[in-house]
Amino acid sequence: MVIDRRLRPHIDWWLVAAVMLASAIGLVMIYSATYEPTTASVGPQVFRQLVALGIGLFAMLCCLSIDYRLRPAAVAVIYAGLLALLVYTALFGIERGGGQRWIALGPFNLQPSEFSRAVLALALATLYATAWRRQWRPASWLAGGLVLAVPFLLIMRQPDLGTAASLLPVCLAVMIFAGMRLRFLAALGVVGILSMPVVWTYALEDYQRERLATFVDPEQDPRGAGYQQIQARITVGSGGVTGKGFLQGTQSQYNFLPAAHSDFIFSVLAEEHGFLGVLAALGLYMFIIMRSLDTARVAGDRMGMLLVVGITAGFAFQVIYNITMSAGLAPVKGLPLPLMSYGGSSIIATLIGFGLILNVRMRRFTN
Repeated sequence: MVIDRRLRPHIDWWLVAAVMLASAIGLVMIYSATYEPTTASVGPQVFRQLVALGIGLFAMLCCLSIDYRLRPAAVAVIYAGLLALLVYTALFGIERGGGQRWIALGPFNLQPSEFSRAVLALALATLYATAWRRQWRPASWLAGGLVLAVPFLLIMRQPDLGTAASLLPVCLAVMIFAGMRLRFLAALGVVGILSMPVVWTYALEDYQRERLATFVDPEQDPRGAGYQQIQARITVGSGGVTGKGFLQGTQSQYNFLPAAHSDFIFSVLAEEHGFLGVLAALGLYMFIIMRSLDTARVAGDRMGMLLVVGITAGFAFQVIYNITMSAGLAPVKGLPLPLMSYGGSSIIATLIGFGLILNVRMRRFTN
């Protein structure tokens, strides 16, 4: 796990600093969201997140030390390993909150689906860097669609619509930059629109349909399916311009906002730090995304460019969806805000993705 001294000067320390800053803000917000004012104590989530952050940093370092240009056989093994974990989760995973998404590892739980975005980006980048280099054919996107479909369906079965949906921008981004023609993209869009009634009837669980219905009018069930969305809007709006201050948010401190430390961590930030804090967080995320896309621009080869584009697309989708969901502008889904929300598997998987992005930039001058 030693990085060649000649490569070290090419590490993107600006991106590293931004990712670490976002992770630190996340720890502070989790501390606030789990703080119990009556006992002046904090929940165990802070310590667990800190442990996961340490594991994630180690995993990021491992990704830096190994050349991202793996042989297709090695990538196939990684992809097969992900599928095996997803199948194991479906058969023997822990069921909680209506979903079977976790594998017990002692005191911690592993959520394999969180690693699917990075693995899918790696698999698709390898596929399109080694095949169909000069001419895009129907078999190209059919092959990519098959690589997407297997983990997508396994994750949908858990059921976890949010994580499954986050695979779609990864696949589309890689395909588009690999050379997909616009007519194929338009055809996919038409198929997607036409399949909506089938998805609504057969693919979605009852609670998922209920969430989508209450998104349009959350007031029709203010104490049930619409409760989270209503409380999220109140929390974000109550922050005003400058916020109520650290540990002073009434919505999160007094447990009016469900899942404040995980799905709605951005709402906590908005309540405590207001519009100015929201702008700062959005600026930080924008910097991370733009810096990652710059890595794709300067990548030394096709595979590196596609890999970075895929990982960044998945990351950006998570950020945009979680923030709009926290503001009440999108249906509630269990999709964490990367780097800030509580979730060990989420932060480890996210740091692995940035390890690969840093890897591509660091090795852009090597053959």
